[in-house]
Amino acid sequence: MTATLPAGIAETDIADLQARLARFEAEAAVRACMVRYMALCDALTPATPLDELAGLFTRDAVWEGIGEKYAKTFGRLTGRPALREMFAKYMVEPSHFALNVHFLTSELIRSTGPDQAEGSWVMLQTSTFAAGASHLNAARLTVDFRLEEGAWRMSRFRTENLFSRPVDGWNRPDPVPVPD
Repeated sequence: MTATLPAGIAETDIADLQARLARFEAEAAVRACMVRYMALCDALTPATPLDELAGLFTRDAVWEGIGEKYAKTFGRLTGRPALREMFAKYMVEPSHFALNVHFLTSELIRSTGPDQAEGSWVMLQTSTFAAGASHLNAARLTVDFRLEEGAWRMSRFRTENLFSRPVDGWNRPDPVPVPD
C-alpha cells in the first residue's frame, strides 16, 4: 500500500523536513553532551562517574588548551584513555574543588554533515579550591562533535583563556540581602 501525499506537498518537501529535523535533533544532542560534560565537571569528586565523563568523547578525541596561558597549563591530550587519566587527577579525596560552577553563553552550534557538528561557547568558571583560594576564569570553547556508536560525542575540544584572576571567596556565610 502506497501512502498518498496531501495536495501541494511534494516528496522533496518531506525530504527537506526530514533533513531539518535531523539537524535539529543533532544540535539538541550536541547541546545535551556539552551540558552533561559541564555538570560532571562541576562535581569532580571520587564519586563522579569517570567512565561516563570520558565516554562523552570519541575514542580518538583531542582535548587541548590553546593560547599562551592554557597551552602551558593544559597542553594537548589525545585519545579517550589520556582524557580519562586527566579527569581522574581531579577526582581525589579531598576534592580538588570545594566549589566549581561553569556557566555557558554565546552558544553557536552548526551541523557540518550528517555525523559531524561544531559548537562554540564562552564559558565562565567560578571555583574555590580545597586549599581555600578562589578563582574566576573565562574561556572560549570551540568543540567538534561526531556521531560515534550511536551517540554524539566530542571529538576535538579546545579551550582558550580570555581572562583569569584570583578573587575573594565565592561562598561566604553572609546572609543573602532581601528587601524588608
